[in-house]
Amino acid sequence: MLQLEQELKSNAYPGRGIVIGRSANGKYAVTAYFIMGRSANSRNRVFVTEGEGIRTQAFDPSKLEDPSLIIYAPVRVLGNKTIVTNGDQTDTIYEGMDKQLTFEQSLRTREFEPDGPNYTPRISGIMHIENGKYNYAMSILKSDNGNPDSCLRFTYAYENPLPGEGRFIHTYMHDGNPLPSFQGEPKLVEIPDDMDAFTDMLWNSLNEDNKVSLFVRFIDIETGKYETKIVNKNV
Repeated sequence: MLQLEQELKSNAYPGRGIVIGRSANGKYAVTAYFIMGRSANSRNRVFVTEGEGIRTQAFDPSKLEDPSLIIYAPVRVLGNKTIVTNGDQTDTIYEGMDKQLTFEQSLRTREFEPDGPNYTPRISGIMHIENGKYNYAMSILKSDNGNPDSCLRFTYAYENPLPGEGRFIHTYMHDGNPLPSFQGEPKLVEIPDDMDAFTDMLWNSLNEDNKVSLFVRFIDIETGKYETKIVNKNV
């Protein structure tokens, strides 16, 4: 099990990241999503609530350049399912699952982002809570080592996740030009009980220059009630 704090502090640019797991006391389904940016356009963003989810919006609308890959809804809720992604595939998953498609089937229509030469991976997560049972899955769609002619699709499913365990997936292995896509399985990380401490640890561990926004949600597995925290660098 990796220490999430050290994973983040040792990587100046993991890009965008999703954490999903279960609190150490077993009571909460936990997720976190963060965004980072190197360009002025990417850094000119904040998270705002929208319904039961969130969306990104320009902090200073007058400075917004290309909105296509930076303005989207990272989190949406469909009944007892919470969807978390790094792009507008949130809507693809929501609409597909609303039509009885699976998480994996819904993503078949999508691939990595068209931002060559990086070809940023699309990372996604789905949390399902029903009758006191909790499971989740994660997905990554990425180019074949930077070749856009081939899309590699990986889905990882976690049934009845153990207390105190979570998985962490992010878009880039580290900073670079072009940016190298995430490799391997989602990383096994520790999930605590204290939401405030978890939020502070994540935010304080992200690179100061590159971090933009953070979303954290703890969902009570028995009741479905949730608490959300949003941290924006631009305030």
